[in-house]
Amino acid sequence: MQRTIPLLRGTLARGRGFSTSPSSSSEKIVASVLFERLPVVIPKIDPVVYAYQEFAFRWRQQYRRIYPDELLDKSNARGKGDYQIDYVPAPRITEADKTNDKKSLQRALDRRLYLLLYGNTDGSAGKSVWHFPEKVYQSEETLRKCAESALKSVLGDLSHTYFVGNAPMGHMEQPEENIKQFFFKSQVIAANKFDIGKCEDFVWVTKDELIEYFPEKADFLNKMIIS
Repeated sequence: MQRTIPLLRGTLARGRGFSTSPSSSSEKIVASVLFERLPVVIPKIDPVVYAYQEFAFRWRQQYRRIYPDELLDKSNARGKGDYQIDYVPAPRITEADKTNDKKSLQRALDRRLYLLLYGNTDGSAGKSVWHFPEKVYQSEETLRKCAESALKSVLGDLSHTYFVGNAPMGHMEQPEENIKQFFFKSQVIAANKFDIGKCEDFVWVTKDELIEYFPEKADFLNKMIIS
């Protein structure tokens, strides 16, 4: 059973940078959500790995056990009335890939996708910028609850999401904005489309594309997102 550790309050909370109310400190604690869709298909094998596997297979074939032909014929025979399924692999390249539709989850099926929103944030000084689903911590029981609230405000509900752990996966400070930002990971569960709200625009992007949106944070994102 997972235990949710509440944020410390009182003197100890203030000593660690958490405030019990927005007015008690000018510093803002922000909970952000790295909302990801896991790969749907197995990624293509690297050519070097494929070459090794091919070599290993041919090497083992030299020392394989030889079975009588009648035994092999019997094992390959298909009895009458046996149910047969002809496997047809799904295409790796979808229509969303061909049109570069970044609003669709049906793209880059062999990669992880991450949700980005475009609009105002507490640290954007009234300007519309690209950002993760986020919310300033106020009176929630825990910082994770704050992150859940941030994602719920965008999706409408959390029935097709799974938050990975109770602790943040990363932390970033923005001294110029007096903001401490904590990242929580959440994953898409049994869904291929969401009605994204409370933003001017949104995209589902791969890690490489994600870094293109935040080149100044590339080093931090590369360390935080291991994929």
